[in-house]
Amino acid sequence: MSSLGNSTNIFWHECPVGKPDRQKLLQQKGCVVWITGLSGSGKSTLACSIGRELHSRGKLSYVLDGDNLRHGLNKDLGFKGEDRAENIRRVGEVAKLFADAGLICIASLISPYRKDRDACRSLLPDASFIEVFMNMPLEVCEKRDAKGLYKLAREGKIKGFTGIDDPYEPPLNCEIEIQQHHGICPAPNVMAGQVLSYLEEKGFLHA
Repeated sequence: MSSLGNSTNIFWHECPVGKPDRQKLLQQKGCVVWITGLSGSGKSTLACSIGRELHSRGKLSYVLDGDNLRHGLNKDLGFKGEDRAENIRRVGEVAKLFADAGLICIASLISPYRKDRDACRSLLPDASFIEVFMNMPLEVCEKRDAKGLYKLAREGKIKGFTGIDDPYEPPLNCEIEIQQHHGICPAPNVMAGQVLSYLEEKGFLHA
């Protein structure tokens, strides 16, 4: 007797309109731009800047912001290790669907653990997963502290905060690394330009 919770009796259903058809319609190639880095490193700012620039070029994208997703899709998850892993797993699966739809999906999450990011990468053809590392020093991120979270973490009012009492594992082979130049953070449009240049070079902005 089968159980409703058992997925072994579920089969993939192919539709006649596939990813190549959607990409031809949109005149672009679906992919995932995964932005990772410490809180306050500029992930959301970069994600929105990329989205704005793509829109101005007539390219369809969608931003999956970590904080925004915790208001809906992931509102049942906390910040323990297993919850963080599930948070990233869900976002990875959603991002994969957006890419399959032909969109340029921009995922902006701290995603501190390398194995979780690598698991998301494994969901797509390798070239379609573009990891962007916001390599900003902890002291810079902590000085910004727009949400006041670092202060709370230093005071012990938040436990398991990435960069303070929980580790951040930087990428080993990211496609794009963004960092300070002579102690100055690049402007949002400059950072977005770096990502768009990569997308253009790799052919994602054309069908």
